[in-house]
Amino acid sequence: MKVCILGFNITSLALAKALVKKEIFVDLFYKKKNTKIDTTRTIGISKSNIDYFSKHISNINRIVWPIKRIKIFTENSNNEEILKFEDQKYNLFSIFQNEKIFNQLITELKKNKFFKFKKNIRYNKLNDLGYELIINCDSRNEITKKFFSKRFEKQYNSIAFTTIIDHKKLSSNNEAIQIFTNGGPIAFLPMSRQKTSIVYSARMKNNKKELDIKKIINKFNPKYEIKKIHKISKFELKSLNLREYYRANILAFGDLLHRLHPLAGQGFNMSVRDIQELLKIIDKKIKLGLSLDRSVCIEFQNNTKSKNFVFSEGINFIYEYFNSENKIGNNLVDSTARFIGGNKILNRYFKRIADMGLQI
Repeated sequence: MKVCILGFNITSLALAKALVKKEIFVDLFYKKKNTKIDTTRTIGISKSNIDYFSKHISNINRIVWPIKRIKIFTENSNNEEILKFEDQKYNLFSIFQNEKIFNQLITELKKNKFFKFKKNIRYNKLNDLGYELIINCDSRNEITKKFFSKRFEKQYNSIAFTTIIDHKKLSSNNEAIQIFTNGGPIAFLPMSRQKTSIVYSARMKNNKKELDIKKIINKFNPKYEIKKIHKISKFELKSLNLREYYRANILAFGDLLHRLHPLAGQGFNMSVRDIQELLKIIDKKIKLGLSLDRSVCIEFQNNTKSKNFVFSEGINFIYEYFNSENKIGNNLVDSTARFIGGNKILNRYFKRIADMGLQI
């Protein structure tokens, strides 16, 4: 069996690693010779996805940092948390640096006899190369423009700023903090006892003024004695869901399928769940002695499209709810969030969704 993957990113590499572990030949095509990974970007991954990733893709237990509690505040809540999630037995999720997992996957794939990196793509010749399945993880190539341009898209009119701070060593740094400020949500995500990742999603509205991100970090800094603020990166925020997941034997995948607001840290988790679902379908095909053809794409879309859309809209609702504080009043927002936090059943339900996604 021979599969082609298009795109050079963490999702494409993770999917390739999962497939070669099943002794499926994989060629990964890419255009850029020196794709640089943003060293300020981090990924949140849930416990169930860490377990799956480490068992079926690559062992990441040594490069992740556990988060045991999540505390949520608003700028107007007088430093009193309005919502808290924690688990006495397990970590809620973990954080790792994009660069570390990227390099780990590349190193492991280069050593695998079932895998090849390939350049100089001729998209119109792919079907002549004998690939049973073509998986497109590249949002900018010719195939995307031709077949996968129709999508449900939401513009947040926001820009995400990401960085990492070095700070005085803490005895424990396992508590993630999210603050819904009047200018947009800011998250402090621990990476070690001495490093914490920061993601600030700034609402830009109609003005494009430059923000003093270091000043904003210091203003909302919950507890850190900051020694250094690393390079600050930024990117425009939007959410999207693709209307159709496949064309013939070409399957769209990863960020091309769905993109979320980073406030809930669920983007990569959705892609890992998609990998799980795709591998279930492939395992079934192999067991029955069937080829990996267009039917894989059809079944994948049938099994995931509605769940992914509903989950994405749920994240949009959370964003809009906290974004509406100035319109409906912070007392209503805070009291509702506190009700959810205080209700054990609802609290447990939201933790389960964050860990395992929608089970429908």
